[in-house]
Amino acid sequence: MVDIREVPEAHIDRALELAYLVFHDRPDEEGRERHHALLSHCARLGAYDGDALVGFMAAHEFRLSVPGADLPCPGLTFVSVAPTHRRRGVLTALMDEQLRRTGAAGAPIAALWASESAIYGRFGYGCATQGATIEIDSTRPLALRIEPDPRPLRLVDPRDALAVIGPYHEAARAGRAGRPTRDAVRWNESWLCEQDEEDEELGPPRIIVIGDPGKPIAGYVLYRTKHEGGGPARGPGLVRVDELEADTPAVAAALWDCLAGLDLTGKVRAWGRPPDDPLLRFAADRDQVRVTAQFPALWLRLVDVRAALTRRSWAAPVEVVLELADVRLPANAGRFRLKAGPGGATYEPAAAPADLELEVRDLAACYLGGTRVAELAAAGLVAERTPGAAAALDAALHTPLLPHTADEF
Repeated sequence: MVDIREVPEAHIDRALELAYLVFHDRPDEEGRERHHALLSHCARLGAYDGDALVGFMAAHEFRLSVPGADLPCPGLTFVSVAPTHRRRGVLTALMDEQLRRTGAAGAPIAALWASESAIYGRFGYGCATQGATIEIDSTRPLALRIEPDPRPLRLVDPRDALAVIGPYHEAARAGRAGRPTRDAVRWNESWLCEQDEEDEELGPPRIIVIGDPGKPIAGYVLYRTKHEGGGPARGPGLVRVDELEADTPAVAAALWDCLAGLDLTGKVRAWGRPPDDPLLRFAADRDQVRVTAQFPALWLRLVDVRAALTRRSWAAPVEVVLELADVRLPANAGRFRLKAGPGGATYEPAAAPADLELEVRDLAACYLGGTRVAELAAAGLVAERTPGAAAALDAALHTPLLPHTADEF
């Protein structure tokens, strides 16, 4: 029987050793220091077998943009169970305690990135956002259907980047659901660090902003580059786009055009872009701009369903009775009447027959507007007892832009 308790800062190195064992990783000293700094700013929960740390998880203290609001949302990371203690209930004990603490702290939702997506559905997490990898063939000029914004572009020293682009990013979060906050530690250790953790061949971060001198910036791009191939006759280089933010499609066009025009490069690869990225519409040649992958990204858990539903905004009126199943948090389970619209929402116990029957993981997948209830009903995951109920709930959950984040944690 393991003991679940907080992991003191003195045990962070032990937690890292466990995580490296589980994920078959061995970072260099700089990477280890970066992980240590991140964990020192997280809530930490461990499973101890005597004095041995055999299970671990940490939680970033995020706030997450949801439609019309910004909610406290712990972001789970470094979830690890020692190979000697698998299938012995260690992960379940950690997850249950994390959910209990999240609810006690008043956070209505929690989030994670799933290294193994088959695991987290049974704990009530649903995939709430998708990411796409976009590649541009930049061996020729980027063909566009719109005119790029003509305002000047300028490079920003990475040492000054946080002061320049940090406030812009924070303001932009409200424009799309699903985006967590970033503190200075996360910016510096995950986005602006000199050496990329995933690919040591990539160069340091480069930041380009757009806007008239003396005025607020209208957008920015954060990218890294590397040579492709080896030997003296190396091929055209790669531009890896880590983040691109823009006020307007024309601003985005100017930034993409700049990236595609970088000397000695032949490919632009942007991982984790939103599936509705405007580039995919204003690119004139879709053979030049291609989606090469699409993948599940942010997984969401509704810890307090009533609070989560009543604290987000709604695009259209809806009144439905939901029969909700939640085996891990029974307080969420039962039959409830959701009455919502642009003026707000109520969510109260109901005796009337259910219009929709679903699991909490599926409601979580739909909560940010990135998954349609009707699609889940068509897949047999939601039971529609009243015809049209799924479409009505979808209309109310709708957001102008798909939820999205590139903040892998």
